[in-house]
Amino acid sequence: MTMKFYKYQGTGNDFIIIDNRSLLFDKTNVKNIAKLCDRRFGIGADGLILLENHPKVDFRMVYYNADGNESSMCGNGGRCITAFAKFLGVINNETTFEAIDGMHKAEVENGIVSLQMKDVSDIETFETHSFLDTGSPHHVELVNDLKDYDVKFHGERIRYGAPYNETGSNINFVNQISDNKFAVRTYERGVEDETLSCGTGVTAVAIAMHKSGATTSQDVTLQTEGGELKIAFDVSDSGNYNNVWLIGSATQVFRGEIS
Repeated sequence: MTMKFYKYQGTGNDFIIIDNRSLLFDKTNVKNIAKLCDRRFGIGADGLILLENHPKVDFRMVYYNADGNESSMCGNGGRCITAFAKFLGVINNETTFEAIDGMHKAEVENGIVSLQMKDVSDIETFETHSFLDTGSPHHVELVNDLKDYDVKFHGERIRYGAPYNETGSNINFVNQISDNKFAVRTYERGVEDETLSCGTGVTAVAIAMHKSGATTSQDVTLQTEGGELKIAFDVSDSGNYNNVWLIGSATQVFRGEIS
């Protein structure tokens, strides 16, 4: 049996996407998913996404990390599957879909996909870093030498260290460029390496930088290794972050068949 797949990328964060509305894809085969994501023995990707039917909204997003395990929310993956749904004709320019962290709205215009992320209220601020969950857990840390920083070495050390231990966290290293612009490099759990971009990561960085007072802007630009993303949000009087939007390009790279 063969199955069609599509390869998408959002600022260098790349995904295998499969139309699984017929439910033919074996979601229990962790080794197979990991092999498909392997860059030497498979297609190669940071993760695999399934588009499935949903009884109430346009579709369901099911996301797997490159290690083959189902994962928490992926922001760039959410933008890419929105572009894919438009390509399939499942949606027009606006959608509501369900992911593992709940319902999301998204809009597509001229190749730019804007994805509404979950509200954030619980932000832990420490002397050296911040920690928050934007659909996935994120450690956010300012560093001075970001360009030459050993993201894999330091990210792995923090990801597996206390207090994260077995559960782990995504690790974001940040350098401030201007009042409302930051450079970000991210070590992603599940990939266990640096990725060129991370949507939930840049969302966490924008909110953490606002919370800490590094920026007063509610419209923040994030420069990743794979390109530029924007985060826009509102802040309530109680300090909750809502109406959070992740904005950037999402592109189909190629398509093929899995045998």
